Parts: sequence; structure tokens; C-alpha cells
Amino acid sequence: MERIVLGDVEITRIVEWQGPFGPARAIVPGVGPEVWRDHEKWLAPEHWEPGTDSFVAALQTWVLRSDGMTVLVDTGVGYGRERPHTPQFAHRQTDFLGQLAAAGVRPEDVDIVVNTHVHADHVGWNTVEREGEWVPAFPHARYLIAAADYASVDPQSDHWLGRPDDHLVFADSIAPVRHAGQAVLWEDTHRIDAHLTLEPAPGHTPGSSVLRLESGTDRAVFVGDVLHSPVQILDPSCNSCFCEDERAAAATRRRLLERAADERELVIPAHFAGSGTAEVRRAGSGFAITGWA
Repeated sequence: MERIVLGDVEITRIVEWQGPFGPARAIVPGVGPEVWRDHEKWLAPEHWEPGTDSFVAALQTWVLRSDGMTVLVDTGVGYGRERPHTPQFAHRQTDFLGQLAAAGVRPEDVDIVVNTHVHADHVGWNTVEREGEWVPAFPHARYLIAAADYASVDPQSDHWLGRPDDHLVFADSIAPVRHAGQAVLWEDTHRIDAHLTLEPAPGHTPGSSVLRLESGTDRAVFVGDVLHSPVQILDPSCNSCFCEDERAAAATRRRLLERAADERELVIPAHFAGSGTAEVRRAGSGFAITGWA
């Protein structure tokens, strides 16, 4: 169990799964093979498998203890889900709740669930199945979901995007939380407590968001899928294949990295394997990684 402390906030990392996910240049198509080779020394094996040219990813949740509250940042894939268009996420059987328990977190202890965006691998443990129905996994929690993302997966919304599997994601991971009265659909910004604030970061999805942490002199930003691979730090113009608005995603990525470099924010993406976190600085037209936390 990995823990770090930033100011008055304790952060625990829960890794649901980690390993090769797909061809590296399919996941980040704008990055040429020479970039991966030139940076092999630090990309391999935690972020890239040279022999198979595979992108290495982690599916993980960050547990924050802040101002007396327990906050989960993203909830992974979940178990037993029908995901016909995403076989990597279908019918998984992981002991995520057991991992939380090992970290001292019972479902009833969770106060806040943050979904940085509504993709299948970020909302799966929002719910569990009981007596044939999906119900909130965390009975006392408020689930913070960007209103724009909620609309994009709600088949009854005028803004529904109709992406593959979205109707299933909505039915088993989002709608039950809403029906239970536990969903908070937020816009603009949303302050959780004295240390934590949600802010829009559109591009990857319409309502993609980041969670900023400020406590004492420490700073961090949980960027969700604004970054999939460390190679995007080197060149923030490169999107992942999952980014829905490529121009907005690239602009958001550069803006967030500029602030992280200038304000010494620790960058915490959703899918970085290895240590999972990076320190960055400006380097020419891009950025460089100065260390892993």
C-alpha cells in the first residue's frame, strides 16, 4: 500500500490492475517510434514494453483523507460489467473493496466519490450488484459528476453522444447513483473542502475535470485522463486515441502542465503505472519530468 502526505492531506493509492494495455503508438498515435526509443531508459518497463511495443497502464483509485473526510478519486472498472466494445473492461473480477478495506476504508466510510470523467474505467466501482440490481457501493457518499459528462452518457439527454457501451455505463454505474439521490452534478468549479477543488478540463470528454490539492506549501493536481502516458508531457500536443475533442484536449493539457511547472504541482494522472506521479518543469516548447514521487 503506497501512501504520501501533502500538507494535511494523506493520499493512498489503490491499484485495481496494472499491465500492458495495447500498442503504444495506437494509444498515443501522435508520438513517433523514435520518441519511445530515445526515452526507453525511463519509459521501460513501467510505462512501455519495448519488446511488444505495448503501452503499460494502471487502473487505480486515489484515496484522500482531508478535513476529516474520505474522498475517492475515480473508481476503476468494477466487476461483472457488460462491455462488449471494450473487452479489457468486461467481466472483471477484482478485489477492489478488499483493497480498500486493507487501506482502512469501509464502503460506509466514504464521504465523497470524484469521477474525473464518465468513461467505463473511472466509474465502475460507483456501484455494486445486490439482488440483481446495481446500487451505490458507498451508501453515505456524494458522487461528484460533471454535468456535461452526465449529459453526454444519458440516453434521454439532448447532449447524448451515443458512444459504444455508454448506455451500459450509464445504466450500471451512473443512473443508480442518481436515482439514489447521491449524485451531485456540478458546473464551473466545485470546492470540496479547504484543500480540494474540482475544475473543468474539457477535451478528453465534454466534462473532463481535474482535482486540485493545496495544503500548506504542497500542491498537486489529479488530472484524470488529460495524460495517458508520460510521453505526452514531453509533447502536450499529442492526444490519446480516447480524446474526443482533440484541439480542446491538447490546449487543456498544455495549460495544466504550464501551471504544474510554474507552481510546482505534483501531477497525478489516472493511468500512470510505476510511481503514478510526476514532477515537471518547462523544457523548450514542451516539458520534462524532473522526478517521480
